[in-house]
Amino acid sequence: MSMAARDRARQIVVISAFCFMIIAAMVGTGLFGGTPVQALQNGALDQDGSYLAPARPAFSIWTAIYVGLFAYTIWQALPLQRDSERQRALGWLIAGTMVLNGLWLVTAQFGSLALTVLAIIVLLAVLGVTFHRTVIDPADGWADRLLVDGVTGLHLGWVALATVANIAAWLTSIAPPEWEDAADLWGVIVLLVVAAVGLGIEAASRWRLAPALALAWGLTWLAVGRLTGEPASAAIGITAIVVAFVILGAAIVGTVIREASSLRNAEV
Repeated sequence: MSMAARDRARQIVVISAFCFMIIAAMVGTGLFGGTPVQALQNGALDQDGSYLAPARPAFSIWTAIYVGLFAYTIWQALPLQRDSERQRALGWLIAGTMVLNGLWLVTAQFGSLALTVLAIIVLLAVLGVTFHRTVIDPADGWADRLLVDGVTGLHLGWVALATVANIAAWLTSIAPPEWEDAADLWGVIVLLVVAAVGLGIEAASRWRLAPALALAWGLTWLAVGRLTGEPASAAIGITAIVVAFVILGAAIVGTVIREASSLRNAEV
C-alpha cells in the first residue's frame, strides 16, 4: 500500500471510529431503549454509587470532549492534514481512544462492572500514550494545538478521574459492609494519589492546562457530591477541593513560567 493510500485509510478510520463512538454512546446511554448510565450495574456508576463518584453535572464534560473530537475528526479529514507527519503519528492513536471510549459504554450497558474497570484502564493507558506523543511531537499551529493537544488532554484528565470512580464503584459493590467504616481514610489516601498523578501528568506534559482543567472539574463535583449528597463525607469532599486547587494552580503557574521563558528566549 502506498503512503497516500495509508494516509487516506487513516482519515477514514478516524471518521469511522468517531461514528462508532457516537453510536456506542447512544446505545450505552440508553437512547435506543436501553438503561441510562446512572441506572446501569444496579446504580453502581451513579453519583451515589461510591465515595469517589462525582455529582452528575460533572459528566457534562463529555459534551466538550465529544464536540472536540467531532471537530478534530472533520479537521484531520481535510486534504492539508492527509500527509501530516503528526497526524500519521497521532491519528491512529486518537481513533483507538474513540473506539475504546465507545466500548466502555457498551460494556457498561451489557457487561459486568469488573469488565468496565478493565475497559477504562485500557482506555486510560492508550490516552496516556497518545497524550505523551503530543508532548514529544509539538503541534503545528493553533488548530493542531487545540484539537489534538487540548481535546486529548481533556479526555485524559477526565478519564483519569473516571477510572478512580469506576474502580471505587466496583470495589464498593464487592466489599463487605464493614469496609465503609474506613471509607474516609481510604478516600483521602486515594485522592492524594490522584494529586500525585495529576501533578505528574502536568510536569511530564510541560504544564499543559487541559488535563488539569478536566481533573479539577471532576474533583470539584466529587466534592459537591460528598458535601451535599450521599454518601456524605466532609473529609473526602474537602480533600477533593484541595487537590483540585493544587493541580490546577500548579498547571497555571507552570504555564505562566513556561510562556515567560519562551518570550525571553524569543527576545534573545
